Amino acid sequence: MPRMAHLYPYKTRFLLTAITHRPFRGRLHLVRVRLPKLSVALLPGIGVQLAIAARLDLSGNCLVGLLSELIDISVDVTITANIKCTNFELGAVQVVIDDCFCILGAVKIKLLSGLLSLSVNDLVLNQLTATLPGLLCPVIDIIVNLVNIQFLGTLNAVIPVGTVGTIHYQLASLPFTSGLYLGMDLDGAVQQVGGSIIPHDSSASALPPLLDRLLVLGLRQSFLNAILSLLIQVQPQTFTCTPEAFSGAKQLQDAVLTLFPSGCSSCSMNSPLSIRIELFGKPLILLENNKATVELSVMIQVFIKRLDGSILNLLLLKADLGLNVHVSISGSSLVLALSLGSTSLSLESSDVGISDISSLKPHCSQLLAETLLPLINGCLGVGIPLPNVLGIPLVKVDIQILVGLLVILV
Repeated sequence: MPRMAHLYPYKTRFLLTAITHRPFRGRLHLVRVRLPKLSVALLPGIGVQLAIAARLDLSGNCLVGLLSELIDISVDVTITANIKCTNFELGAVQVVIDDCFCILGAVKIKLLSGLLSLSVNDLVLNQLTATLPGLLCPVIDIIVNLVNIQFLGTLNAVIPVGTVGTIHYQLASLPFTSGLYLGMDLDGAVQQVGGSIIPHDSSASALPPLLDRLLVLGLRQSFLNAILSLLIQVQPQTFTCTPEAFSGAKQLQDAVLTLFPSGCSSCSMNSPLSIRIELFGKPLILLENNKATVELSVMIQVFIKRLDGSILNLLLLKADLGLNVHVSISGSSLVLALSLGSTSLSLESSDVGISDISSLKPHCSQLLAETLLPLINGCLGVGIPLPNVLGIPLVKVDIQILVGLLVILV
């Protein structure tokens, strides 16, 4: 599978260095390795098959009869290793070789004297067949150990999320391989700066079968909810209801005035309306097929601050918002942008006896769209940093939203 080959760009160079410094048995030594060809294929349900084809140039002494002769050998070799992930525990896995074998191809043998008998040819072939696999497969084992270090180093990583906290990424289950793609169900510990870990359900998810993809990363709804709780931290906002604060200030104030009960002695408007907006509860993301929505509750207090400093609570409203989510990738981060979808408004209390608030819904929706949503999107603008799995760049990425699962397709 050619698209997988760049998973190990520097391992090939390491192989060159490693095997050119490994002495062969007897008096033969490795002079040169012709640039090897590397291929990687996914094995369904097993892992990855790594194949390296190279030509080795050997030189040394060979005992022919009673004489020691200088000999040059050129041999084509193909090393194949099946690699799998195992020992899943606490979000970490170990990358190991399940099987390794070495196949010899064309062999050219040259003696300095120019004499090469059939017996010498067979002797050299037998020696190479017996020696090379035992020398080359351990080199592959070294490469796999480096892959293991890189894999764990890029996946099992603690990544800062702006200045608000960190995400310690890990796997929810063993990586899944089909003949077409490598799938990883991502999980992690989400922690506030100087605070505790935000709990969430860490149950594994089933990744969908997807064609023509190199890497599939899954982020579960519960994991994203923990991240949203970390990111969306908006302090309560208090401001005077004026056009400088939001464009519909006059319309909201007029709508509130019409709600005052007749004969209300305390409902004088000697002072301008003031508004306090405060988040209530935690944001919750809901993932459905091809759709993502954030549910968020907000408390809206409309009050008058009297000249003596006392506060008259005209309205305390609860707004349950349904926010549409636009998902994108920017650099190495997942970015969520919210827009107002729906608003449900309910009355919590009123010190002046207001009971019918149905006319306030459009005004409160505009209020929140202009004053609160920019603050929330500002919090989300830092993005959700993603692990740099095996150095694979997140370019030409597609995003698929399923029930309870967000899938990143590389």
